[in-house]
Amino acid sequence: MTAAIDKGEFAGKRVLVSGGSKGLGRATVMRFAQGGAQVITAARGEAEPIGDAIFVQADLTTPTGSAALAEAALDRMGGIDILAHVVGGSASPAGGFAALTDDHWLAELNLNLLAAVRLDRLLVPQMIDRGAGTVIHVTSIQSILPLPESTTAYAAAKAALRTYSKSISKEVGPKGVRVNAVSPGWIMTESTSEFLERLRAATGGTIEEARQKVLDGLGGIPIGRAAEPHEVADLIAYLASDRAAAIHGAEFIIDGGTVRTV
Repeated sequence: MTAAIDKGEFAGKRVLVSGGSKGLGRATVMRFAQGGAQVITAARGEAEPIGDAIFVQADLTTPTGSAALAEAALDRMGGIDILAHVVGGSASPAGGFAALTDDHWLAELNLNLLAAVRLDRLLVPQMIDRGAGTVIHVTSIQSILPLPESTTAYAAAKAALRTYSKSISKEVGPKGVRVNAVSPGWIMTESTSEFLERLRAATGGTIEEARQKVLDGLGGIPIGRAAEPHEVADLIAYLASDRAAAIHGAEFIIDGGTVRTV
């Protein structure tokens, strides 16, 4: 049963969600909007509207795209109170490390690490000036549980984001800005389906065999299913809320028990 959402929880808050056109990003935009926030997000192409959320067409894997989104946030909303770095994913081929070219590596780093670094550099200073703000970095359990067949570059980029998040939390926490990380396991999104299709095409067999290959690589999911996007979005919203005012510099895993180590 889904808990009732406080429609005024984020009233008056200005929220930027990177990559809000589908999957977890879209669920996160909806969650903050349902809580009364004013939300801005980005998509590379046209995106289906979500209530009153502002969409900016921008490619966040580039410095110019990040600058365009940050400029729109400052111009149209006057600033950002909550910055949720949800954009991410992998488009690299299966086949292990030798299948990854420099272009694959650069694409994964730009999407999964540098998009967050650039937006932080552009928007966290105005939080510091006000002495208040919240940043959430979405990493992945693959930062500690990589799948060598298909996601080495993605996992390495998310590991770097995890370390970066911890580092800046130490710097900006004393200045009033809270920084935390959310580390999901397998989430059922459109990107998941695309990833399984790439894996199937590279290894042969069926989609179900590709799905089982991933589950075997992860060691299984004890609760028996992947997370739904809205479940991860709820965790992001909690960490961004005043209810989590004493939580800082932490990482929260939401993976159905996939990671079995302490």
